[in-house]
Amino acid sequence: MLPKKVKKRASLLAVFLSASVFGVFLILNALNKNILYFNSPTDIKVSQDINFDKKIRVGGMVKKNTLNIKDQEIIFIITDFKNEIKVSFKGTIPNLFAEGKGVVAEGKLQDKKFFIADRILAKHDENYMPPELKNIMKNNAK
Repeated sequence: MLPKKVKKRASLLAVFLSASVFGVFLILNALNKNILYFNSPTDIKVSQDINFDKKIRVGGMVKKNTLNIKDQEIIFIITDFKNEIKVSFKGTIPNLFAEGKGVVAEGKLQDKKFFIADRILAKHDENYMPPELKNIMKNNAK
């Protein structure tokens, strides 16, 4: 039979582990609800259960010769080279945003072919270096 002191420590350890597991479960559950994965235009086209009221992200390449700027609105097409989706955005675009470059737009679908973006995120490859850092390195090399 175990002494009282050992039983007390074991029960405290069990309570602590249970509370820790429950806490981790709550944190992971909250994070899972807030994660926004981006969908390609093909994913959106073939999906049967799209919620048009839920915010999503659409990713792909900005199709060349589709960038149209009118007043405060920017209209362009995102393509995954199989399907396309037209995007409307009002706001400031990132410096890396350009035709033929990768982009992720966050917002809501109006229908399966038209997306209203709240935010534009320009994607870059692993070779990207911010212009400020590139200038500093260039000056230091002299």
